[in-house]
Amino acid sequence: MNFNLEQIALLVKGKLTGNGSSLITGAAGLEEAGATDISFLRDTKKLDLLDATKAGGILIGPGMIDNLNRNKNFIEVANPMEAFALILETIAKEKRSPKTGIHPHALISEKAKIGQGVWIGPFVVIEEEAQIEDDAVLEAQVYVGPRSKIGRGTKIYPQVVIREDVQIGRRCIIHSGAVIGSDGFGFFFAHGKHNKIPQVGSVIIEDDVEIGSCTTIDRATAGATRIGQGTKIDNLVQIAHNVEIGPNSILVAQVGIAGSSKLEEGVALGGQVGVADHVKIGKGAQIAAQSGIKEDVSPGAVLFGSPAQPIHEAFRQLALIRRLPELFKKNFKRKIR
Repeated sequence: MNFNLEQIALLVKGKLTGNGSSLITGAAGLEEAGATDISFLRDTKKLDLLDATKAGGILIGPGMIDNLNRNKNFIEVANPMEAFALILETIAKEKRSPKTGIHPHALISEKAKIGQGVWIGPFVVIEEEAQIEDDAVLEAQVYVGPRSKIGRGTKIYPQVVIREDVQIGRRCIIHSGAVIGSDGFGFFFAHGKHNKIPQVGSVIIEDDVEIGSCTTIDRATAGATRIGQGTKIDNLVQIAHNVEIGPNSILVAQVGIAGSSKLEEGVALGGQVGVADHVKIGKGAQIAAQSGIKEDVSPGAVLFGSPAQPIHEAFRQLALIRRLPELFKKNFKRKIR
């Protein structure tokens, strides 16, 4: 990136205060930024960081300018984080090599359909009747199974496995090591052994979904496992067969969701949350890290603990548990070892 602050203000639709000709070549946090970096401040509790920062320009929120040191360069925007993300996107686009075409070492079935402007990297395997839409990017060693479909503008990083009959929407991002469409964990016990239940369903990933590294999304036993539009999934997440996740949900690292559970729109699961099978989590619910969900959750609920309960109640209980040795000693006059 090689912009001045006046150009950046136009890009983010902000109001500039300071030297508009200052050159900006990169972006960084306030503490790491140098004289040619753009940074941002969205938390008024961290105003002290402005005194020490060397940033060449700082994105701030509405009305903050009156309380700031005017010796620095500021761009006032409606949402500093959104503006900063737009600048990072501009930097990322400049770093991307505009590759198109098919690498000679890719293995593509004659019955597959390949769109225009795609990049298919070395050692990619695309099976029969698979479809790759325009502008999709498949990096090295991606596997696409029979009858699967990759939507327009989707990017798939190296060593992703997409099994048969999977549908992936437009503008999705799938990071390395993810496996989409592996068999659901379905067995029944009879005749003295565990017997496999065939998993013949599919996975449907809607538009604008991002899936982290080494995440696994199992195919449905029958029907479809579905990930709603705009949902973002972190690394090392397990989503079991026939799960339905609503639009614009967030699943943080190491979440595990058992079979046939349903998350409605805008649900947020913190790291290592576990969800039992056949559970429904209502719209906008938030579950704190390491919680266990064993029953349905009401829309908008904020829960913590295992089993999960309203977060303020859980915190009160934890506070009391920490006082147990003191209370025991006081009431029973016995020394606690």
